[in-house]
Order: sequence, then structure tokens, then C-alpha cells
Amino acid sequence: MPELQWFKTVKQGDRTMVFDPLRKRYCALTPEEEVRQKALYLLVDHLGVPAGLIAVEYSIKVNGLDRRCDAVVFGRDGNPLMIVECKAASVKLSQNTLEQAVCYYSALQPRYLMLYNGNECYCFKSENGKLTAMDHLPLYADF
Repeated sequence: MPELQWFKTVKQGDRTMVFDPLRKRYCALTPEEEVRQKALYLLVDHLGVPAGLIAVEYSIKVNGLDRRCDAVVFGRDGNPLMIVECKAASVKLSQNTLEQAVCYYSALQPRYLMLYNGNECYCFKSENGKLTAMDHLPLYADF
């Protein structure tokens, strides 16, 4: 498998673009995109998530409305295992962030939910229909 190239940037006019190796395209390097790329790097390079099992900006329906998860990690069986909700580094992870992610969680029912802003990271595990805060991020092998 070829090594993924993270954080490769180019200038396009007055905008900086970052290459997303999972979507295989350049994206505008917004503050939230920077955090999303760091989260994807963390998932693949540190937690062992196979890159092919991550969907970036994954579209879902929540209460009949179109929404988009920053990233969803899938199992080899195609079932969602983790939702990743990213916020810009300047945005504090709050109850509102958790509530937004829980809406996505309710639509997909994954085993894990991760909130990340580049400074703070929270992970929750679903057990018996209840989300419980974890003190660490699980390796993909432990999903």
C-alpha cells in the first residue's frame, strides 16, 4: 500500500489548499479542515484505522435533514464504528458540540464517537444504548 502524504499544501491564488489523501483531492485549508486532516492522520497513523474504511464528509439524514459527518470510520463489514466531529482549534468543545455529534450518532448508531479540535479530544463508547466517556482513544484493532 502506498504511503499516504499528509499535510501537503499548495497555493492557489490567495488561498492555501491541503491535499486530502483519503479524498484524493485538494481542499481549502480552513481552520476546520486543518483539524480534520490532523484527525485523519491520528486515525490512520496512530490508531491503525485502514484509510479505505474512513469516509470523509459523510452524508446522512437526521430528522429528514441532510447533514454531514466530518468523518465516519467503518468496520470491514461496512457498519459504522466511529463518528468523528471536528471543530476549528479556536472553537472550544462544548455541550453544543456533543449534542451535534449525538444527532449524527443517533442516525448511524456507531460504537464510538470522537470530538476533536486539535487541542482537546474526547471519545465516547456506546454501551447498552448509553454513551460513556473514555479516558483514551481506542486502537482500530480494539474496535
